[in-house]
Amino acid sequence: MSSAALDHSPVAIDAGPVGVLLSHGFTGSPVSMRPWALELAARGHSVRVPLLPGHGTTWQEMNTTTWNDWYGAVDAALTELEERCEHVVVAGLSMGGALALRLAEKRPDVVDGLVLVNPAIASRDKRLLALPVLHRVVASLDAIGNDIKKPGVEEGAYPRTPLRALHSQTVMWKDVRANLDAVRCPVLLLRSDDDHVVDDETQRLLRAALPAEQLETVALHDSYHVATLDHDAPLIVERSLAFIDRVTGGVDRAR
Repeated sequence: MSSAALDHSPVAIDAGPVGVLLSHGFTGSPVSMRPWALELAARGHSVRVPLLPGHGTTWQEMNTTTWNDWYGAVDAALTELEERCEHVVVAGLSMGGALALRLAEKRPDVVDGLVLVNPAIASRDKRLLALPVLHRVVASLDAIGNDIKKPGVEEGAYPRTPLRALHSQTVMWKDVRANLDAVRCPVLLLRSDDDHVVDDETQRLLRAALPAEQLETVALHDSYHVATLDHDAPLIVERSLAFIDRVTGGVDRAR
């Protein structure tokens, strides 16, 4: 299936009293989160997967947006779920994990738990050191999307990496890293053994910042970066459902 044929639209399903907000990653769209979201909704949870500004269109349009725009979208979705649900858990893939962490830092009274799949708040890639200058003279570089082990699966990410937007993402990373001690809720980290987009620096930082009893880690042995669409997607669903039940006290989903 071509990228153009994929459904990049947001997901909004009202079901039970537990809400789950899912955020897609950099240059991606709700395509990467839709199957997970539908599984959660089928199990009785209310779900939201916003389409982040500048995503699902063109990389050129994404270059006109910043991390504040992306964060504003997830913050609004969190408020929407807070108004109708008794509990809310936030989940994120890659950059979506950074957005999820920031929500937990800024709104600890609302976020009951975090589910992070290959999150990104740092990188040891030396090429990023050039971004403050490079993004002013070069519009884009080769794509980083669609790192999926499962054959025939397409996430619909952009064919180019917009550098002004990428620089903005790294600015957000600094903000998130500086406030990790403000994360009070339980965190479920699902990390692929083989990830060709995000290295293990983020995992190291989370383990250093969060107490062991706060951070649960699950290894994904059969997936690359976009694990939500990969071989381990059923495991992500299974472990996230159990985690959501635990951190929300097993609120009756049938009500």
